[in-house]
Amino acid sequence: MDKNRVYAQKLSQIVDLYLDETIQVLGYSASKIADKMEDEELLNEEVIRLQKQQGSFNSVIIADPNGLMLEGAPEKYALKGKRITSKEGLLQLENQKISISDPFRASTGKLLITVSYPIFSSDGQYKGAINGSVYIHESNFFEKVLGEHQYQDGTYVYVVDSKGRVIYHYDKSRLGLDVSENKVVQRIEKGESGAQFVINTFDEKMLAGFSPLEKTKWGVIVQTPRKAAINSVGKQVLTTFYFELPLLLISIIVVLALAAKITKPLQQIAVITENSVNESEMGNLNSLNAWYYEASKIKKALIQSLSFLHGQVSTLKDENSIDSLTNLTNRRAMDAVLQAWTVQGKMYSVIMLDIDRFKSINDNYGHAAGDEVLRFLARQMRNAVREQDLCCRYGGEEFIILLPETGVGEAYDIAEELRLNVEGTISPIGKSVTFSAGIAVFPKQASNPNKLIELADSALYEAKNLGRNRVVIAKEELQKSEDE
Repeated sequence: MDKNRVYAQKLSQIVDLYLDETIQVLGYSASKIADKMEDEELLNEEVIRLQKQQGSFNSVIIADPNGLMLEGAPEKYALKGKRITSKEGLLQLENQKISISDPFRASTGKLLITVSYPIFSSDGQYKGAINGSVYIHESNFFEKVLGEHQYQDGTYVYVVDSKGRVIYHYDKSRLGLDVSENKVVQRIEKGESGAQFVINTFDEKMLAGFSPLEKTKWGVIVQTPRKAAINSVGKQVLTTFYFELPLLLISIIVVLALAAKITKPLQQIAVITENSVNESEMGNLNSLNAWYYEASKIKKALIQSLSFLHGQVSTLKDENSIDSLTNLTNRRAMDAVLQAWTVQGKMYSVIMLDIDRFKSINDNYGHAAGDEVLRFLARQMRNAVREQDLCCRYGGEEFIILLPETGVGEAYDIAEELRLNVEGTISPIGKSVTFSAGIAVFPKQASNPNKLIELADSALYEAKNLGRNRVVIAKEELQKSEDE
């Protein structure tokens, strides 16, 4: 039923377009002859052209305002010189408007529909009308437009006028039949379109779709026998079973595969969420391929949540690993790093440095100024080292710099550059300060962190004895300089 409803609407649009086209063609001819109504040759050429070339009309006439036919085609009907005597035809002339009539019986005895276009001269005088007629019982434009819509399953199309009379039907014996009692026809008369069950004049149950036309008060109806529709469904079921079932199975497999692909990111997100305390999982989360919108939004939200969580955890860790005065790594955290690097067998160097004559700074300028000097040196250290290096406060005015994968020569260069920068910069007490430093390297000079710190401290002590403000490399029997 719904298919027939849609089809009826489409056919009604086609008929409307065809009627609109014929009106435009008649309008063109009317404008062409408006100021030449006395030119019999032109009038004759125009009606012949319209009747033969257009193919929409069974006959075409040009009439004056009194209904006298000035010209007509085809010639076999001998229309020229006759008068329009039908009530409908005279009413069209009298109205002086574009109009499409309901079927009426002409003086020739033929049942026809007339499309009339008024003719006005350039100065506005009414000169008559040019009419195209469609003979209901003969081949006409309805057959041209709708005749191909007849199907083997019993579906057929018919058209009714505003009074419920059949004006097109593939079975010509039905033409002119009054079907106004049909419920579908009654709904068309109200301007409705839709679909419903009906029983036709042969007492057959039909599935009908219907739609009115815009240009006229006619309606197009598409009907299919209910029995034929049910049989068609049965055939479709068999066709589906034999031919479409394999495709359905393939589709199910594809859907299952796609579902697995869709759920995979969610499963991975779930696993990562379970291990979300581990900050290393952030890398796994960032590299996760959340290829569709929903998973992508979940991933984004989880990254934001975990970033906040890890930030809070990092804050708590920092409070236990950062020196509150200098914001450098404290001794406890430094010992943990040294222990980890030692277990891993990683080569690293230690720079141990001590501010020269720091006690006199506290005595002369106060402990607050001394604290500012310590912060000053911490800033200078951070600016001097590389990204992978770790600056630590060892205690009091003593500091340590840990340099991973760094030999003694490179460590010396870093320490010396830092010493020169500190010496050349005015400190918070209004003058420059200096420091002394000692360097040791693991594992070339020591087998454990404690021994390494002792060696660096001994080198620092030697730097102090040599006059301060200098860097000294620890001397040990196992030492082998990289330069060697």
